[in-house]
Amino acid sequence: MRRSAAQKGGNTMQRSNRLIAGLLAAGVVLMAVPVSAADLPEGLTDLEGKLVVIHTNDTHGRDLEGVYTTAAVAQLKQDLTAAGADVLLLSAGDASQGTPLVNLSMGSTAIDFMNLAGYDAMATGNHEFDWGLDNLKGLAQNADFPILAANLTYTESGELVFDDSIVFTTDSGLKVGVFGLATPETATKAHPDKVKGVSFAAGQELYDVAQQQVDKLNAEGCDYIIALSHLGDSAESAPNRSVDLLDHVTGIDLMVDGHSHTTLPEGDTSHGDTLRVSTGEYLNNIGVVVYDAASDTETARLLSSTTEGDQTVLDYTGSDPDVLAAIEAVNAEVEQELGKVFAKTEVLLNGERDPGVRTEETNLGNFAADAILWSARQALGEDKVDLALTNGGGIRASIPVGDISMKTMKTVFPFGNEVATVTVTGAELLEALEAATFCTPTAVGAFPQVSGVQFTIDTTVPYENGEMYPNSTYYAPAKPGSRIKNVTVNGQPLDLNAEYVVATNDFTAAGGDTYGAFLDKPVYKTGVALEDALVQYTSTVLNGVISEKDYGKPAGRITVNTAPVPTATPAPTASPTAAPTAAPTAVPTAAPTAAPTAQPAPSDPQITLPATGDVQQPVVVCAALLLFGVGAVVIRKRIHD
Repeated sequence: MRRSAAQKGGNTMQRSNRLIAGLLAAGVVLMAVPVSAADLPEGLTDLEGKLVVIHTNDTHGRDLEGVYTTAAVAQLKQDLTAAGADVLLLSAGDASQGTPLVNLSMGSTAIDFMNLAGYDAMATGNHEFDWGLDNLKGLAQNADFPILAANLTYTESGELVFDDSIVFTTDSGLKVGVFGLATPETATKAHPDKVKGVSFAAGQELYDVAQQQVDKLNAEGCDYIIALSHLGDSAESAPNRSVDLLDHVTGIDLMVDGHSHTTLPEGDTSHGDTLRVSTGEYLNNIGVVVYDAASDTETARLLSSTTEGDQTVLDYTGSDPDVLAAIEAVNAEVEQELGKVFAKTEVLLNGERDPGVRTEETNLGNFAADAILWSARQALGEDKVDLALTNGGGIRASIPVGDISMKTMKTVFPFGNEVATVTVTGAELLEALEAATFCTPTAVGAFPQVSGVQFTIDTTVPYENGEMYPNSTYYAPAKPGSRIKNVTVNGQPLDLNAEYVVATNDFTAAGGDTYGAFLDKPVYKTGVALEDALVQYTSTVLNGVISEKDYGKPAGRITVNTAPVPTATPAPTASPTAAPTAAPTAVPTAAPTAAPTAQPAPSDPQITLPATGDVQQPVVVCAALLLFGVGAVVIRKRIHD
């Protein structure tokens, strides 16, 4: 792919060649063993003159751990090019964070791997901000491809932070315009300190930005327009979802979507004349869209996998050996640094998204919250911290039965957050719990995993919006206590006027996600990383063994009711009272025994390809669009406006 001088990335293979040269100097043997086009799946072998878009999203550092690898993506691009296609390789974001493989370099190695694979453009994911804007700008400088965000501007000047779009041209003269969109939820899903000074267009402003991009690219003569969006379709993200945008914007031919980890095997064509595609997560699938300009048709599919007995059979088996060797070399260094086993677990600790840490209490959520509470009490004193909570969206992986290393803990808590405390009233705590479960039983990243507190969520009561939290996309509850009931702290009823010290992470303590009730409250940062809290708690309190007795099941801390709960909201005392004089119960050396409750099962640069209305937030958002399946294909005729 030839790039003009206007393209920020410079020589496409410059950094890739530097990485390979470094590996060779270190003694890593790289042997090119190309895979033939005959290994391509049926329907992807005769592509002369056609445009093929390979797409990934939400890979989160699984460059080596997924069903597929980044080396497979790299080889696929080469094979499709050899089959005669003009190929674009696009990422819908959240690639530079997620596992120690990329986290230890603050995303730099993820960009190196993407450079090696030959990515052509990437949307800005919210997790690209996890190490701050300056770090992200550095990643963009080191990328051989543009990182796009048309709706991200500097607050004071209004200027774009990154490129908004880019145009590719095939040898046949087909002009392909690609523009990027970042989720406005970044303002609340990234630590507030990491997004200072920038603004994300949201709601109608987001739709207007997208329409302006389409109109601009059309004016530049583009024949095919792609929205590279990190918006997703989760109910909690309304009105800033990809589906909301497509209901208000015309002229987008293809939307490559991310953020919600949605799998769309056949694509989604239910919103206007746009084909929306998404691969799920973690390189479990690779997306392929074929556009035939001659017949004006699209074909969308996922390269996936099936299980036959104890074998996983892949739709595509190619793998670039040089790229694989480069990733494995970095992984070997990570394993050496973090792979030492220090503990074991007798039970699977559930960190899955849905059902899981974003919908209900889980044993991993309990373990994490217990560790955070214990760590905060070590820093401040046993009687100085009342309870703990951590947002389920911050828990990024389950822990399987067996050995545990530091790498394991860094995969569970990969964001570099630390244990912190925030001091709030009982009323503010109730508000925080109500806001964090506004969409339950639909998954929401704010869902609290807790220690030292018990409560019931009455999902039959609609969540009623109050005022929108400052610099947020979330609303405070109009009536705290409508859905959250039967709250007790260390066995005592919640006192709305008393003060409570809550152990949490520095993200929620600063009012991140839905935790606007914590904004501007007294915060103390302990300096202990979340993953270190897990390590220290496991080693010191649990003696290196997470047992079936301690964490075999959830402990009944959170009850999610789908039938009405006829319980009144806790009443305030006559006058403000101090925090309870009785010391809060310490985290036991053995975690609380599970209660016998039922457990339901986070100006465009030009590039030439070589040959070969206002939207109101709904009062209740409790319906999620879940689309699953594998291996299907959709063919559709384009209708240009």
